[in-house]
Amino acid sequence: MAFFPPNSQLMNCESNKKLQPIINFSSKEDNEEISDNNLHENCYIVGIKEYITTRNLHLSKVISREKRAAVLICLFQGLEGEIRVILTKRSMKLSTHPGEVALPGGKMDEEDLDDSVTALREAKEEIGLKSSLVQVITNLEPFISLHLLTVVPVVGLLSRIEEFKPLLNADEVDAIFDVPLDIFLKEENHRRVEKEWGRWKYVCHIFEYESSKKGVYQIGGLTASILIHAASIIYQTTPSFSECLPDFSQLQFTLNMN
Repeated sequence: MAFFPPNSQLMNCESNKKLQPIINFSSKEDNEEISDNNLHENCYIVGIKEYITTRNLHLSKVISREKRAAVLICLFQGLEGEIRVILTKRSMKLSTHPGEVALPGGKMDEEDLDDSVTALREAKEEIGLKSSLVQVITNLEPFISLHLLTVVPVVGLLSRIEEFKPLLNADEVDAIFDVPLDIFLKEENHRRVEKEWGRWKYVCHIFEYESSKKGVYQIGGLTASILIHAASIIYQTTPSFSECLPDFSQLQFTLNMN
């Protein structure tokens, strides 16, 4: 639900301009020589990771495992070179948010060393994604769920998408699909719904995505907010629509101190 706005220095999104991400999916084995552009992109990833890690340090120390969860933003390169993200449709058997679209993820276990381990473990349990196929880049700033869980988005690259053989856990997931990441920066197929949480007012973003094989999906709530934020960072641009979402960082800090 909560959204942390991207860097104020980011430029506005231009609908007629092709968005250029700051990451690539080339491995060292694929490229014997690293070009200046790739070197710049890789250095930029490191810079973003250091920046986010520094900002998250104080929150990481006060958030208990019982109130912590992680989701995996698993990115891969599509057939046309676009960046796509893997999403799931939650099982109708679940007691919370049945049938809703979500990122793979869940609550942190006692044996999990960090948020990346949590996100990768949950992805393996839910959709059969082997952690060895995913290169974790960084963790993004945490969000707060409606159940007051601190949710940490973990960004990972799936360079060898052809090696991923989905195996769905029927108790948790009804379907798996993927969408272009840049749709979360565009007004097309996007709408806003004003809501309230206690005395806090916020806007819930909802994106409609039609899959040629699996029908129409509604992507909203916390998942939409996380992906707007991730897309803003990766494409280094702001959404073409107004976000109008509050910064819940102070509320989060207060809740964890009480």
